[in-house]
Formats: sequence, structure tokens, C-alpha cells
Amino acid sequence: MPQPAVESPEWWRDRLYEKLSKRSGDTEVFDAYYECEHPLPHLHEKARAPFRRLLKMSRANYCELVVDAFVGRLEVAGFQSDVEGDADQAAWRLWQENNLDGGSQLAFLEAAIHGTAYLMVSPASGGGFRITPEHPTQVIVEYRPDASGVPAAALKLWLDDWTAKLCCTVYLPDRIYKFEAPEPKAGGRPRWSRREVTGEEWGGTNVLGEVPFGELANRPRMLKPGASELRSVTGIQDRINKTISDRMMTQEAAAFPQKWATGMEIPLDDNGQEIEPFDVAVNKILIAEDAGAKFGQFAAADLSGYLKAKVEDVHDIAAITSTPPHYLLGSLVNLSAEALKAAEAGLIHKIYQRRRFLEEGLERTMRLAGFASSQARIVWKSPEWRTEGELVDALVKMGSLGVPREVLWERWGATPQEIERWRKLGEDALDRALAGDVAAEYGPKPTAPASGPVEG
Repeated sequence: MPQPAVESPEWWRDRLYEKLSKRSGDTEVFDAYYECEHPLPHLHEKARAPFRRLLKMSRANYCELVVDAFVGRLEVAGFQSDVEGDADQAAWRLWQENNLDGGSQLAFLEAAIHGTAYLMVSPASGGGFRITPEHPTQVIVEYRPDASGVPAAALKLWLDDWTAKLCCTVYLPDRIYKFEAPEPKAGGRPRWSRREVTGEEWGGTNVLGEVPFGELANRPRMLKPGASELRSVTGIQDRINKTISDRMMTQEAAAFPQKWATGMEIPLDDNGQEIEPFDVAVNKILIAEDAGAKFGQFAAADLSGYLKAKVEDVHDIAAITSTPPHYLLGSLVNLSAEALKAAEAGLIHKIYQRRRFLEEGLERTMRLAGFASSQARIVWKSPEWRTEGELVDALVKMGSLGVPREVLWERWGATPQEIERWRKLGEDALDRALAGDVAAEYGPKPTAPASGPVEG
């Protein structure tokens, strides 16, 4: 079968499908770790069946805590504009209309797990734009090799379970091409054909004039795509699971310490076989008639080594991922506010660093929806947690230095929409106060006399 021409729709389809399939296979590993579907700890094959229940119980999912501690502090508060007008309010309305308070959180979560996620911009049927979060196993974007950061093409792939067909759409800056294929067998390649949509021309115009995706990359490098937050800790997670499984098997074997008895005759059955003289249980007493009988038990297994090994592995995860140790260990021992702040300093720094790259994708998304960067600059909620007393004290001191009140409100954590509402409330209150001062100084305005005959 002849190969498609380079940069033809079919060439992009096959190229991006292959890349997406490879990436999905790699990233599904991290998805399994986040969902607590870790590989079971290794045991000898003969021992796996009896201890399978214990192996499944040994999974302690620290990967989920690492991701959630990071994503939980990524929240878009609004937009700021450097131009006159209500561009920032319009951008926020678009954000709300597309339910992106929750949609952006979904995209941030997938980016942290898989290394990247996407926001897709498409024209809405009633005018305006529709913005949807897209999963990294269904979308892939390729950039021009001669122009860094400029998208050349994108592919969106999904399985239509209504028709049992594999569907894909190729997005080029000027055109959009749709394909379909019967669902392929495992390991097989799809046999693509054109997907005709009623009322649409195949190879229709891309009205945006650009590849319609904003990529939310997590910790990208210059020549490498975004990377999962879990990339460096899956091995440590396996170590923790192994330690827990070993501890549980030790507990299983040593729940009742082995007993011993000496100085007594062991009874025999009719066939001359020895009979175990005692049925040992926690609610039974051992009694022997032999005068020289003695009883005892072996020492219980020491589990402290297992517990210490697990704690050390958790500390390794905390150090590598900049996650505060008390988030993972769940223990606080007389820590001061300064100590807690120092423990979270690494996480806060990581969040600020990751946000720079996520912000690029968000700004591109808003630009595709018609907002220039000067009209829709992203405003994030602060990732730092402070007590209200600390924050108020700091703001009062800043206010005494002449810092404008709008800046103080922003430092407080107010969204651009709240700041605008507070400013308007202040202006209205000032207008009412000024109107009251004028009335108090000059009295009410005189009223015109009623018309009627004038007496002479």
C-alpha cells in the first residue's frame, strides 16, 4: 500500500496515531499508580496464591497523596486586563459558561498524572466559543520543528461505543479532516476511511486559523514533553508495598507465638500415629497430668524494622516530590507555625514553578477564544495558607506604607470579580456620603411655589 504524501491529512493521521498510541501505553502506568492499581509485591510463585489476599491489602497509595497535594492548590481565580473596557469580565464569563472551574481542575489533575493535558477551543453553535478539557490519551499535538512552540497539527481520537467504531479528527491550521475505522483487534492497525458528517464538507475550513488546542504541560524540558509527578517515585511506592506485605505475612505467621511443651508423653492413636495433645486458642488453657511437664512460648516477631523501613521510604517520597512529610505520614508533634511554613516551602516553590508552564497553555486557550494576552492575563489563587490574623496584620502594615487598597484586596485573596464589586460598593458609599454632606451644609433645595392668583 503506497505511503501517504508528507504533511497530507492521511500522513498526519498515521503519524499522530502512532505517537499517541505509544504515549498512552507509557502513561497508563502512572494512571494505575494514582488509582492504587500498583503491581502486587513479588513473591515466590508457590506462595502467591495463599497470600494473595494479603498482597492486595498491602497497597498504601502515597502516589495519590503526592498528586493531590500539588493539584489541590492550583486554582484560577480570574483574569486581569491592561486595556480599557470589560475584557477581563468577558473572559471570566466565557470561563464560567464553559464550567472551567471544574474543567480546569480535571485538566490540571491529568497533567500532573500523565505529564500533559489539553483544552480544546471550538466555535459554539449559538456563537462564541466552547472550551473543553481533553484527556492526553485521546489528544496529541505536534509542533513545527523549525518554530518552537508553534503547533503544526493535532489529532483527537476516541472509540464511539454506540457504533463500535474508532473515530479521529486531524486538525491543521487551515483544515479539519475526519476519519473512522472498525474497532481494531488488539495489536492491529485501524483501516481508516473518510467519516462523512451530514451538513459538513469533508476537509472543512478551520475557522480559528490555528490548531485549536492549548497544551497544559507539567514540568516540560527544552527537548522533552511534560512529565508525570510520579515518574521518580513509582519504584519507592513498590518498596513500600513490599515492606507492608512482608510485615503482614509476619503478622499472619506470628499472630499467636508458637508454644512448646516438654516432660510429657505424647499420646498415640490406634494406628500408632502421634496425636497433637492440645487444641491451642486464645480462650483455652493448657493442662497436663505429667508432674514434669513444662510449658512456654517463643518470642513474638519484632515488627519495628518493617515500620521504620516504611517511614524512611515515605521520607524519600516527600523529599523527591517536595511534598510536606506530615501530609504523607499524617502526624504532627508540637510544630510551630514557622516550622509548618518551612515544611511547605518546597511545595509552594514547586507550585509556582509548575504554574508558569500551565499558564502558557491557558493563555493560548484564551487567545484562541478571542482574547489577547493583555486582555486575559491569568490570576491564580495563592497557594500559601496563612492564618487570618497573620494576613490581616501584614495587610494593615502594608496599608500604612501607602499600598493601594485594591492591591491589599488582591493579597487577601479576593478574585478580580470580588475586587471590582468591592470597588463599586466603595464608590457608591462615597457618593451617598458626599450627597449627605451637601444636604447638611446647604439645606434642602427650595421648592417652587404653587401656581395661582397673586393678591395685590
